[in-house]
Amino acid sequence: MSSLEQIDDLIEQLERAAEQLRSGELSTDAAAAMVEECAALATRASTELERQARAEVSPPAPGQDSLL
Repeated sequence: MSSLEQIDDLIEQLERAAEQLRSGELSTDAAAAMVEECAALATRASTELERQARAEVSPPAPGQDSLL
């Protein structure tokens, strides 16, 4: 699965969870567990996006070395 596919999958999972939470059909305990799962999914998505962004950074142009 590519990086973008992983991010898309995480987004879909978050959207489904949001629908369930908005429905009001979950018990308090189930809603709390769903919120915790959403936090974990968001963390995974953030980590993947950061990894992808770092991979796309190109080296500085000749003569444009990075500063300390």
